[in-house]
Amino acid sequence: MIKPSLDQLMDLVDSKYTLVILAARRARDLQDGKPKLVESQSNKPVTIALEELGAGKLFFERGKPTQLG
Repeated sequence: MIKPSLDQLMDLVDSKYTLVILAARRARDLQDGKPKLVESQSNKPVTIALEELGAGKLFFERGKPTQLG
């Protein structure tokens, strides 16, 4: 079973695309040697990133859309 569940994670972000981008960016940070924000039994960066998000340690701010043209 995945902890936290996908339903719990979706309550924290505005879309599944935001969830994917947030987890991927944080996983890259972890691979680059940045410290973990939560204790995890996993060594997988994506799993750790999702656990950090579920624990309320990661936040995001939606940027304003830019007008093209």
